[in-house]
Amino acid sequence: MGRVQGKVALVTGAGLGLGRATSLLLAKEGAKLVVTDIDEKLAAQTAAAIGEAAGEVLSLRHDVSDPDEWSSVMAAVEKKFGRLDVLVNNAGIAIAKTIEDTTLAEWRRTMAVNLDGVFLGCQAGIGLMKKTGGSIVNLSSIDGIIGEADLAAYCASKGGVRTLTKAVAVHCAEQKYGIRCNSIHPGYVWTPQTENYLRDLGRLEEERAKALSRHPIGFLGEPSDIAYMVLYLASDESKFVTGAEMVVDGGYLAV
Repeated sequence: MGRVQGKVALVTGAGLGLGRATSLLLAKEGAKLVVTDIDEKLAAQTAAAIGEAAGEVLSLRHDVSDPDEWSSVMAAVEKKFGRLDVLVNNAGIAIAKTIEDTTLAEWRRTMAVNLDGVFLGCQAGIGLMKKTGGSIVNLSSIDGIIGEADLAAYCASKGGVRTLTKAVAVHCAEQKYGIRCNSIHPGYVWTPQTENYLRDLGRLEEERAKALSRHPIGFLGEPSDIAYMVLYLASDESKFVTGAEMVVDGGYLAV
């Protein structure tokens, strides 16, 4: 308990899945939370769950692809808490289509949320965090390292997150801001997004079995598996870790 005691953390896409699990764990470990989601009701539900447990919390509607909304969110964070110590760029979408099937509109929407959203988040986060230092955690994917035929736009966007993270880490280190920046690369984690993706590919149970077979550890991940990695990177335990890509994939990339 208390691994991030007193820190102020902002988690995007906090209404479901990884974002919700991360928000609840950070709050349990002592952080004050700002939870945002494009679905305001889902963000509020996460905030309510945190409020019942412990800590201060603020929920906001947030389209991460909109720079004006980033400005508004950061202003709200500063007004309520006066600082930001941890930024978790988690919000993302996945469209199950190959390079031949993906429309330009779908490509641009994926980039807007998954890559532009992280770019804007890092910019906004640095602006507030460089006063006191902190940790930026960007959610990429194993598909930011390898390719999947039916996730063309998603792979490209997550690959961008992977290398953008390194550029941000080096910049912040050179400027002596005291800000670390790392990426997390989950394997298949059973969340609503994963379920919807596998369903879009065809028969859900067959696709789930196929996904399971690719993980040598013998089971798919749970949101808490990723949340604990976020917690480590958010805490001072990882003070010597920056520009790293933390793979949490049940051995997927090992074979």
